Amino acid sequence: MTVRVLGIEGTAWAASAAVFEYDPADPAPLDANPPFIETDAYQPESGGIHPREAAEHMGEAIPKVVEAALDAADGPIDAVAFSRGPGLGPCLRIVGTAARALAGTLDVPLVGVNHMVAHLEIGRHGSGFDAPVCLNASGANAHLLGFHDGRYRVLGETMDTGVGNAIDKFTRHVGWSHPGGPKVEEAAADGEYVDLPYVVKGMDFSFSGLMSAAKDEYDAGTPVEDVCFSLQETIFAMLAEVAERALSLTGADELVLGGGVGQNARLREMLESMCAERGAEFYAPDARYLRDNAGMIAVLGAKMFVAGERLPIEDSAIDPNFRPDEVDVTWRTGEPTVSFDPSAAPARRGAEAVVSVERTADGAPDRIVKRRVPKSYRHPELDARLRRERTVAEARLTSEARRQGVPTPVVRDVDVPEATLTFDAVGDCDLGAALSPETARTVGEHLATLHQAGLVHGDPTVRNVRVGERCYLIDFGLGYHSGHVEDHAMDCHVFGGSVRGTVSAADADALLDAFEDGYAAVGDESVLTRLRKIEGRGRYT
Repeated sequence: MTVRVLGIEGTAWAASAAVFEYDPADPAPLDANPPFIETDAYQPESGGIHPREAAEHMGEAIPKVVEAALDAADGPIDAVAFSRGPGLGPCLRIVGTAARALAGTLDVPLVGVNHMVAHLEIGRHGSGFDAPVCLNASGANAHLLGFHDGRYRVLGETMDTGVGNAIDKFTRHVGWSHPGGPKVEEAAADGEYVDLPYVVKGMDFSFSGLMSAAKDEYDAGTPVEDVCFSLQETIFAMLAEVAERALSLTGADELVLGGGVGQNARLREMLESMCAERGAEFYAPDARYLRDNAGMIAVLGAKMFVAGERLPIEDSAIDPNFRPDEVDVTWRTGEPTVSFDPSAAPARRGAEAVVSVERTADGAPDRIVKRRVPKSYRHPELDARLRRERTVAEARLTSEARRQGVPTPVVRDVDVPEATLTFDAVGDCDLGAALSPETARTVGEHLATLHQAGLVHGDPTVRNVRVGERCYLIDFGLGYHSGHVEDHAMDCHVFGGSVRGTVSAADADALLDAFEDGYAAVGDESVLTRLRKIEGRGRYT
């Protein structure tokens, strides 16, 4: 049975409508069965998007694009799907009102679509991948998603602003009009590299310090082409790195790109290079599906409709903070998920390093040799800097943590030019294969001990704890010294995210309760109070 769904998009700047025909019994590839899309984009005269002006544009443009889509429909409409959020409230309200009115006029059901999940699903539909990790890089959002336990789990996300908005903040400072991304890409073609801050915390990341440094560079007289070049090299290297960390954590070998920033050729080049080196597959949709568009709303709306999704009018209020991990993914029941099989963890390739095991005469693990490999997707100067800094940090902090009483491997040798470390072998398996309330509590105690000494691990995921007779913390390459409660809470947030991304929701709650009990028994409870604030920020709720 073929269904025909009309989709309406209007989360920020793009007033868009589309019609998509979908046969669940015989789904055609995206390029063989593309949706019809009509878009009228809002273009501010200066600066960034002005919500009131954008809403006024929506009010004028939505009726026109909907009329064009209806004219193009080859038959009656079976359902109306609309972008329910996240996005700008004034724009979303206009789209929601239009969708309700149209569904009522046509006497068809209403389907509410999460805009960010739609970015993911258009890529999954186009690629034909079974269980990809998705990197969403859009104006107001940036995060990594993987399907697990009936929902798209957030594996990592921005700590402050979306990637497109971050770039726009710089271009507004320079005096360029919206959108800034294409202008940065054009200017970067003639630029040279200068160092800018690079902030990755596990699979999370932050752009605020980077943007401030870029503005300072420009104000200090650094050519704007050089700043733009370095912005791209730094921001996109961060996104490629966290995407690789997500592939490593989950064991997935498929990556899909979504979001308007994905139109940038350098970002796609970096992700393609990273995946090729890992032996993973990479897919980026055509540009028309990457930028905000109603085609992705219609495609996901059709799948949700076939799965039985119906949104009653009385429950159809828009949600400007609608998170992708709040959506029950009913249309993927019985489909593959990203692999979190703990038994596969030892065979998984890490995100940064090649690890080899030196064994004793009887075959037991004796020494671990870890070499941070060059990353071809990163600019050579940036890559050399990160490999050097992380090798030094790991050697120092691993030893400092041991002196504070936290079990870590003994560092036997450090070769900074070769970015190579040699450790004693510890533990029998990764924490992911031995998660229990007892081990989670122990990790809480260990992190609290570190924080009391002014140390931050930086990447305390379930893959960076080894379990044997004791729980050992490993891989301090992203670690640093800090006594700030925010940095300590972020350590806890990273651990919590790795747990929630790899076990069922019911199990995660019990494990994280035990983790926090262990932390509170040793550390400062103000850290857990700050953790609640982090979880309650707009990016996380």
